[in-house]
Amino acid sequence: MALTIDRSIWTGRDDSAEDGDVKRLFQIVKIGEHGLPQRAAALIGFASDAGVERNKGRIGAAEGPVVIKKKMAGLPAHHFNEIWDCGDVICQDGDLESAQLALGAKVAAVMAQGVQPVVLGGGHEIAWGTYLGLKTWLMQQQPQQPLRRLLVLNLDAHFDLRTSRPANSGTPFDQIAQDCATDQRPLQYACWGVSKLANTPALYARAASLQTDIIEDTKLQSMGDGTLMKRLDRLLAEADDVYLTIDLDVLPASVAPGVSAPAAYGVPLSVIETIALHVKSSGKMRVADIAELNPRLDIDDQTARVAARLAWLLMDNCRSQIN
Repeated sequence: MALTIDRSIWTGRDDSAEDGDVKRLFQIVKIGEHGLPQRAAALIGFASDAGVERNKGRIGAAEGPVVIKKKMAGLPAHHFNEIWDCGDVICQDGDLESAQLALGAKVAAVMAQGVQPVVLGGGHEIAWGTYLGLKTWLMQQQPQQPLRRLLVLNLDAHFDLRTSRPANSGTPFDQIAQDCATDQRPLQYACWGVSKLANTPALYARAASLQTDIIEDTKLQSMGDGTLMKRLDRLLAEADDVYLTIDLDVLPASVAPGVSAPAAYGVPLSVIETIALHVKSSGKMRVADIAELNPRLDIDDQTARVAARLAWLLMDNCRSQIN
């Protein structure tokens, strides 16, 4: 496991010769994880595909964080005055467990400064590390209130509830469920965008045993008449804290080809954005991550651009305090 911060990632087109506000993110980025102002816009990278490899997927996701940041660098700053690159946790020699612990420590350290980070992957094994950081922060904030209700909303074609070990990119939400049960922390797991053709009956049974809130991809082609938004609002209302995780393979392969397991059907980007922004606006989202970009499999950086767009939207200042 290693920790790196690379300022050279942040370069882009300089339009300073033009009139008006032409700032781009590379021109306002700050590097480091200490001394962050409250509610700062902050990124953390998790460079790992050890979990994908263990899960018999196609490797390359470890290159994801750097590529996403490079695509973000040239985006216009608009209302951002500054953003913070808090560096990357790098999984070395397949030591996934150490890397996840290191990610958890970094997430918790950033959150302790009143910041809601966006974590960039990396395989979906990122979720266990992000959760460890959130758990640490929650225990620091409310040590006498272990029964706060946690909503984990996973926008994903896969449940990632595999029960086999060692852990991999297909096990994180089973790990989270087991950990919450041990801590007696009420957990609502929701997986929206699930593909019936990408999950076995055993995974559906495991999801049912956890009372998972499930919406399959075929039922999530639009937000429709408001019924799905009301369903989302009920989940948010019943939660004290929300962790949002987006697996890019929830999107159609035509939109996100650069993932280990491209979706033949998928959920439109407009729907994913609507859900993500609604969760963010609830004021209950404590942390978010974006998983499974595999630059080796991408076409014209298409998936990387989607990931950068989602990160830009989620990175906006938002409350991190417990209400």
